[in-house]
Amino acid sequence: MVGSLQTERSVALVAGAGGFIGGWLTKRLLETGHHVRCADIKPLAAWWQRHPQAENLALDLRDPAACRHAVAGCSHVYNLAADMGGMGYIETHKANCMLSVLINTNLLLASREAAVARYFFASSACVYAADKQVDTAVTPLREADAYPAMPEDGYGWEKLFSERMCRHFREDFGLPTVCARYHNVYGPYSSWNDGREKAPAAICRKVIMAKNAGERHIEIWGDGRQTRSFMYIDDCIKGTLDLVERNIAVPVNLGSAELVTIDQLTGMVEAIAGITLQRRYNTSAPQGVRGRNSDNTLLRSLLDWEPAIPLRTGLEKTYRWIEGQISAAAASPAGTAS
Repeated sequence: MVGSLQTERSVALVAGAGGFIGGWLTKRLLETGHHVRCADIKPLAAWWQRHPQAENLALDLRDPAACRHAVAGCSHVYNLAADMGGMGYIETHKANCMLSVLINTNLLLASREAAVARYFFASSACVYAADKQVDTAVTPLREADAYPAMPEDGYGWEKLFSERMCRHFREDFGLPTVCARYHNVYGPYSSWNDGREKAPAAICRKVIMAKNAGERHIEIWGDGRQTRSFMYIDDCIKGTLDLVERNIAVPVNLGSAELVTIDQLTGMVEAIAGITLQRRYNTSAPQGVRGRNSDNTLLRSLLDWEPAIPLRTGLEKTYRWIEGQISAAAASPAGTAS
């Protein structure tokens, strides 16, 4: 399984290691005996997780020279580096999101030169055609639904284009590339208050802040009826490593099939907090497509597995972590969580 990825030169590069998923992936690779090199554009002090056992580098991977430096001596490259966030960010930073194509381009070129054994690209459910996501009772999205192409503007186009680059590097140059289409990954050590947070973290923060302040209401972006599925970070890491292990040549959905409305998500968080709040719906706020869910038929056929951690279980862990961050911020003289 994961351990069999290790070879005499099994150094794994995690690009975007200072981010949410990259930090957890680094942790798992270290636990399974790999040597890990971590790279991220953020200063080391700003990384969500920093593991002292790894080689940690602050690098701008939009730069070809930085990519060659990062990839040198590596057998596996995991590209999770991207300028992204929740809907509130990607709808207002389309150009920044698309510039992430420079990272994938230069990492692919460096990986080809270094003859790496595996190259993983973290894609997104935002590649799917918008006209298949106009109903809250959405039909789960199959991999083929990415074409004819009409992805999320900006971020989704970058992901779809980068998938095609990976495909052609595999076909033309023999570089073993693997792509997973992540569906709304959440969990501890993720953005929760910086404008890049996704719905689970945002709802947890809003409920905690309302509870702490004695308020009885919460703002919900949209009408609360839009539907999504959310995948807990542990399932994301397992699926990623298993797909890389099997050297899967085609993009594959990696997401939970547990579909909920945003109102239902809010209700779960309220239950964890032990309160009930009045909901004020902000229908002018960014809210994305009306419905999105993952069809895991292909994933099950390849891995005999699919993400199965219940949303309520993952939310409990996420809520408690954000609650701790808010408490730490309140106790800090500077007023910010460490």
